[in-house]
Amino acid sequence: MKFSVFTASTPEWTPQEAASELAAQGWHGIEWRVTDQADAPEPGFWAGNKATWPMTGLEDSLPEIARLTSEAGLEYSGLGGYARCDNHDGVERVLAATAALGARQVRVNVLPLGNSSMGGGEPSGLSYPELFAATREHYEWVAERAAHHGVKALVELHHGTVTASASSARRLLEGLDPQHVGVIHDLGNLLIEGWESPLPALQLLGPYLAHIHVKNARWVRTEERDEAGAAVWVNEWAPLAEGQGSVLGYFKALAEVGYDEWVTVEDFSTDVPLTARTAENLQYLRRVAELAGLSVPASADLSAGSIPKG
Repeated sequence: MKFSVFTASTPEWTPQEAASELAAQGWHGIEWRVTDQADAPEPGFWAGNKATWPMTGLEDSLPEIARLTSEAGLEYSGLGGYARCDNHDGVERVLAATAALGARQVRVNVLPLGNSSMGGGEPSGLSYPELFAATREHYEWVAERAAHHGVKALVELHHGTVTASASSARRLLEGLDPQHVGVIHDLGNLLIEGWESPLPALQLLGPYLAHIHVKNARWVRTEERDEAGAAVWVNEWAPLAEGQGSVLGYFKALAEVGYDEWVTVEDFSTDVPLTARTAENLQYLRRVAELAGLSVPASADLSAGSIPKG
């Protein structure tokens, strides 16, 4: 098992700083965030994130992405893409970029629910069955193009989308080639929507289990009441060891199904400053992996990475 960090969660660092800091701390890899984003007066996770590569002009950035990754001795756990499956031009570009970098796999967002704009674009207003059918149709095309480029397109389990749960993602991808499509199982997202006990969920995904994202969350009771007078609860991100999800239990389930690939951290809690947060997360994950009986290499491979030509 190897550990990486998704740069959505490192907004204060430039790409150079992200690669250097993570390598110095002993992370094995990095998962670059790739999207056009809004400006912000202060760096944030979703706007003004300094460690994000713009989708606009992505092809021109590939040599620099490769250089920074390679010189830091980091590997790619994949690319954190935001192109939605119905944006065929965007999907084609991120698949090609993934192949050029040798990053192997990239997230391709599914369609959001009618009341959500997750993944970009405006909410469609369609029913869940209609959205699911449309997503399946688009993902059949995505699978073909991923095969053409020799990479894998990843569906993330994410609240507010047609694949909030492992069951829905398995149903979406059933019959498609698991060599070229797969699922990102995400502990933190599932605490918000789509929770299924980790072991049976991971077993259900079977060959489609391709990648792991780890963050944590918790539900907090507010002082508000709804129209019926009931308590109102909201979710918030939490440090890995402080949320409602058991990371140790999660890793034991991963060990049970024989998963020994990448685990990418995207910690959106802000209780601890960024540099200390990432360093402490790596120490915690190593400890949890050891307790779960999982083998973890000592540090990054200094020979990792390649710089694309052109």
